[in-house]
Amino acid sequence: MRLFAAVLPPPRVLDHVEHALAAVRGPGEESGAVGPLRWAPPEDRHLTLAFYGEVPAGAAQDLAGGLAAVAAGHEPFDLQLRGAGVFDRRVFWIGVGGDVEAMAALTARSVDLGGEVTGRQDGRVRSRAHLTVARVRSQARGRSGPHRRRGEAGGSGPDRVASLAHALAVYGGPLWTVEDFALVESRPGEGRGGGPAYTTVQTFPLTESTTA
Repeated sequence: MRLFAAVLPPPRVLDHVEHALAAVRGPGEESGAVGPLRWAPPEDRHLTLAFYGEVPAGAAQDLAGGLAAVAAGHEPFDLQLRGAGVFDRRVFWIGVGGDVEAMAALTARSVDLGGEVTGRQDGRVRSRAHLTVARVRSQARGRSGPHRRRGEAGGSGPDRVASLAHALAVYGGPLWTVEDFALVESRPGEGRGGGPAYTTVQTFPLTESTTA
């Protein structure tokens, strides 16, 4: 199983993002029929805590047990989706505000657990929590400015994600309380538009235990 741990924002938070995106996207761009971007389906958008890669069934059970213990050591905290940006000129994301220190602590423990259980450490630097919204299609990464295809909204490739990030730089979504996180299975290529399909394997409530 290809697994990762993530915070899953509630529908009202994801809907708020989608309404903001609708105001800046061009006609047909959301479906991917027009433009150089592949959009993540709203219901699949998440805040990655740690990526574990391919994990055997036995190790997956150990991972789930470890994540349950991690969750028991963290209390609920508040987050807000806020701002926008681009990674590597190809990944368009919405940023995170609120109790980012609590989010960072949960991320660090989830990453460490992967190394303990699988022997492989998640090498990606997760210093900035974010919600990935869209990616530049591989065939569009080298095109910019006047070389874009006819019909591509507001630029193409790197130009388009930069334009969208600028438009949503001051975005602010509703505050919500993170009360749990999930272990999620990813199946590359099986989702909408050729993207990954996600299935929640198990959810872990944040229930910090206290002792007298």
